[in-house]
Amino acid sequence: MSLKLQAMKNVSAMWLGLAVHAFTGFFLSPYILHKLGDEAFSLWVLIFAVTGYFGLLDLGIRSSIVKYTAEFTAINNMEALSRCLSTSVGFYTLMGALAAIGTAIAYFSLPVLFRIPVAFVREARLLLLMSGTGIAVTFPLAVFAGALEGLQKFSWLQLSQVAIAIVRTVLIVLALQSGEGLLAVGAITVAISTLSSVVFTCMALYVLPIRLNTRHVEWRSFREMAGYGAFAFAILLAEKLRFQSDAMLIGAMVSSVAITSFSIAARLVDYASYAVRSMSQVFMPMSSQFHATGDLVRLRRTFIVGNRISALVIVPICVALIVVGKPVIEAWVGARYLGSYFILVLLIVPRTLYLAQSTSIRILLGMGRHRILASVLLVEGAINLLLSLLLARRFGTTGIALGTAIPLACTSVLFLPQHLCRVLEVPLGAFLNRAYRLPIVLGLFQAAVLLPLSREFPVHGYIGLFLEIAGSGIVYFAYFGWALLNPATSRPITWRAFAHLLEPE
Repeated sequence: MSLKLQAMKNVSAMWLGLAVHAFTGFFLSPYILHKLGDEAFSLWVLIFAVTGYFGLLDLGIRSSIVKYTAEFTAINNMEALSRCLSTSVGFYTLMGALAAIGTAIAYFSLPVLFRIPVAFVREARLLLLMSGTGIAVTFPLAVFAGALEGLQKFSWLQLSQVAIAIVRTVLIVLALQSGEGLLAVGAITVAISTLSSVVFTCMALYVLPIRLNTRHVEWRSFREMAGYGAFAFAILLAEKLRFQSDAMLIGAMVSSVAITSFSIAARLVDYASYAVRSMSQVFMPMSSQFHATGDLVRLRRTFIVGNRISALVIVPICVALIVVGKPVIEAWVGARYLGSYFILVLLIVPRTLYLAQSTSIRILLGMGRHRILASVLLVEGAINLLLSLLLARRFGTTGIALGTAIPLACTSVLFLPQHLCRVLEVPLGAFLNRAYRLPIVLGLFQAAVLLPLSREFPVHGYIGLFLEIAGSGIVYFAYFGWALLNPATSRPITWRAFAHLLEPE
C-alpha cells in the first residue's frame, strides 16, 4: 500500500473513531452531570485529573516506542525492535508498581490537598483507588498500543476503540438509569479502559514481526530510548501543566464544586481538539520514516499540508463556538451554566492557534528534533502554573483560564512557526501563506454568515443550532470547493518559488 493510501486509510479510521467518541462523549457528559449532580461530577473530573498525573511515570518512553517501531520497521532491523519493546515492557512493569504506591499515598492525602465536602470524602477515595489501580495494572500493556501506532495500524486502533466506546456508553447509561452513582460509573470506566488495553495487546502480539524475550531487556536499549524520551517526557509534563492542572488548582484554591463550571468549557474545547489531535497522530511515524530515509521533500510537504488540514478542521469549530457558544452550552447542559461561555472563549482562541500547528509538533517528534520544543513548552507550563496561581486569588476560575490562555498564545504565535520553518529550511512567509491563508479566509466567510443568523434567529436547542451551523457550513464548503478548483487561489504566485524548496538538494 502506498504511503498516500495508507495515510488516507489511517485518517479515515481516526475520523470514524473521532465521530463516535465525540457523539458519545458530547451527549454522555451532560447525562452524567445531571444524574450525579455538581458535587459528584466535580469529584469525577478532579479524581481523574489527579490519577492522570501517573501518566508522567511514562517518562516519554511511549514516544520512543512509536518512533523506534516505525524506524526499525522501515530499515528492517527486527533484533533492535525486539530489544526496544522487550525493554519497554520491563520498564513499564516497574512504573506500574510505582503507580500503585502513588495511589496508596494519594488515598490518604486526598482530603488534605483538596477542598472536598466531608460527605464525599469516602466516595472520592474509593474512586481514586479504582482509577489508580486500573492505571497500575494496565501500565505494562501501554507498550502495545504504542507499537501499533509505530506500525501505523491506526485503523485497527480506532475501530476497536469505537466498539469499546459504545459498550462503555451503554453500560454507564444503564447503571445511572438503575440508580447507581459515582462509584459505579468509575468502575465501568476503569473496567472498559482495562479491556481496551488487553485488546490492543492481543492485536499487537498478532501483527508484530518479532516476539518479546526477557533476554532482550537491557540497559543499553533503555538508555537509548530514554535519551529520546527525556524530552518527550518534558513535553508530556508540560502538557499536564498546561491543560490538565486547572481542575486540581480549582479544587485546591477555590472549591471542588467550582470545577463543574470550568470543566464544561474545558470539555467543549477538548472535544474540538480531538478532531485535530487524532488526525495529526498519523504524521509522527510517517515523519520518522521520511527522516530515517532522508526524504526531506516529503517532510516539507507533510509540514505544509498537515498544518493546512489541521487549520481547516479547527478554525470553523473555533468560529462556531465563539459565535454560538452560549446556545451550545444551553442546549448541552442547561441555561444555568451559561457563565462558562467567557471561559470557553478564553480557552478556545489560543488552543486554536496551537492546534492549527499540530503537525509541526508531530514532525519534530518523528525527527527526534524536539529538544528545543520540550524546553519551550516546559517553560510555558511553569508560567501557566504561576500565572494561574496568582490570578486565581483575585479572579477565581477566570484567572485560571487566563493563566492558561496567555502563555499558550505566546508559544503558538511567537515560537512554533518560526522554529519549524528554521528546522525544515522553509521561508516563514511562504509557509504561513500556503498553510493558513485559505483556512482564515474560510473562517471569516463562515463568521460573516453565522453571526447575523445567530442574532436574527436566536436558538435554544439542537435543531436550531444545527440549522444555523449548517447554513454557515454551506458557505464554508462552497468557498472551499471554489478555492480548490481555482488555480489562482490554490497556487499563489509565490508557489513556484516555494515549490523549488521541495526539490532535493
